[in-house]
Amino acid sequence: MPTHIMDSPIYGNAWNTDEMRTLFDDGPRLQGWLNVIVALAESQAELGIIPSQAIPEIKRVCRVELLDMAALQRGYAETGHSTLGLIRELKKLCQGDAGEWIYYGATVQDITDTYTAIALRQVWAIVLRDLRQIESDLLALAITHRDTPMTGRTHGQPGLPITFGYKVAVWLSEIGRHLERLKEVAKRLGEGQLAGGVGSVSSFGERGFELQAKFLARLDLHPPLISWTSARDTQYEFLNLLAMIAATFDKIGHEIYNLGRPEIGEVREGFVSGTVGSITMPHKRNPEIAEHLGTLARLIRHNVNALAESLAHEHERDGRSWKVEWGVIGPVCGMMGALLRLSKTMCAHLEVDSARMLANLDATQGGVLSEGVMLALAERVGKQTAHDLVYHIALAAAQSRRSLKEALLENPAITQHLPAAELDTLFDYQRQIGLCSQFVDRVAAFIHSSQAADAAFLGSQFFDPEMS
Repeated sequence: MPTHIMDSPIYGNAWNTDEMRTLFDDGPRLQGWLNVIVALAESQAELGIIPSQAIPEIKRVCRVELLDMAALQRGYAETGHSTLGLIRELKKLCQGDAGEWIYYGATVQDITDTYTAIALRQVWAIVLRDLRQIESDLLALAITHRDTPMTGRTHGQPGLPITFGYKVAVWLSEIGRHLERLKEVAKRLGEGQLAGGVGSVSSFGERGFELQAKFLARLDLHPPLISWTSARDTQYEFLNLLAMIAATFDKIGHEIYNLGRPEIGEVREGFVSGTVGSITMPHKRNPEIAEHLGTLARLIRHNVNALAESLAHEHERDGRSWKVEWGVIGPVCGMMGALLRLSKTMCAHLEVDSARMLANLDATQGGVLSEGVMLALAERVGKQTAHDLVYHIALAAAQSRRSLKEALLENPAITQHLPAAELDTLFDYQRQIGLCSQFVDRVAAFIHSSQAADAAFLGSQFFDPEMS
C-alpha cells in the first residue's frame, strides 16, 4: 500500500500527474536507467571498449518487464548498493558473456545522474508548456478587463482604484519572468554524466572525452565541462525555480480565495457541477483549487529547502548529500505537475463580477478617491497642508458614515480652492486609475514578443515536441 498521499489510488491525482509518474515512478525510472545503460554499451562498443557482439543481448535484457522486482529488492537489502542488484539481475538474464560488459567502467551516478538530466528536461518542457497556456488564458482576461475598475487594496484595506486587468497583468509579469528564468536555466539543463568513481573518467583513459561525447549524444544530452558528481547546483537551481513558480500560484490562489469571500465577491473559481463544499453546510462553495495550490506550494518549498542540503558535498562523492535528491526531486516534480494542472483549470475558468467590483468601490463612499483630491488641493496650498485637511475631513466622514465628496463640499477650506465642478471630475473612477490600462497594454506587448521568440529559442535548445 502507498505510504505517501501522492501515490494514493484515491487522492493521488491531487498531488501528482500521470506525466510526472511516467518519469519518476519506479518502473519508468528503472527503464530510464536501462536506456542509459544500453546507450553506454553501444557507445563503448563503437570505440572497441567492449565487444560489439554483446550489444544485441544487452539491448534484449534491458527491459523493465523482464526484471524480477523482488530479486532487485533483495539485492539492495543484501548489498546496500543502489544498483549492484540490478547489474546482477541483468547478468542472469544475459546469454553468453554479454552480462560481463554491462555498466562497464561506470559508477552509479553516471547512470542515475544521466537519467535525472533526461527527466528534468522533460519536466522543464512540461512547465514551459503549462505556463504558456496559463499566460494565454490570463492575458485574455487582462485585456477583457483592461478598464474594469475595482478597489486596489493595501494592508487588506481599500486604497485607490485600479482595474482588474491591471491586477492580472501584475500576475502575468511575474509569470513572464519565470518563463525567462526557464530559458536561462535551460542552458545548464541537459548535461549528462560519465565520470567514474571520483569524477576523473579514469576507467576509459584518453578515450574518456570521446566516449562521453558519443554516449551523451545518443541520449540527446551534452557533455559537462567537468564532472558534477559533487556539484549539484544545477538541480537545485531548477527546483528552486519550481518553488518560485509555485509561490506565484500560491499568491494568485490566495488572492482568488480572498476576493471570492461573499463579503467581497469580486472573483471566484469557476463552479463545477456536483462539487460539494461542505457535508454539514450545504450552501458552501469553497475555493478548493485556490486552497490546494497553497498546500502544494508549501510542500514544494519545504522539499526544495531540503534539497539545498545536497549542495554541501564532502570530497568527490558524498552519499548523504546525493541521496537527498532521491527523496526530493520526484515528489517536487510530481506536486509541481499537479499545481500547474490545477492552476490551468482555475485561471481558465475564473468568474469575474465587475458589478460587485464597482459596488465595493462605491461602498467606500469616495474614500478611495482621496489621493486625487489631496493632490489637486496641494497645487494650491502645498502637499502637507492638503494632506492634513483631507485626512481630517475623510476621517470625520468615515466616522459619520457620510460620503467624502459631501463632506468636502461642506468645508470652505476645500471649496475656496476646489469648486464643485472640479470636485465632480475628481470623483470619477476612470480619472483616478492612473496608468493601469496602459500597463496592461505594455504587458500584453511584452508577452506577444516573448511568445514570438519561443520558436527560435526552442529550435536552439532541448525541447520534446510531444510536450508542446
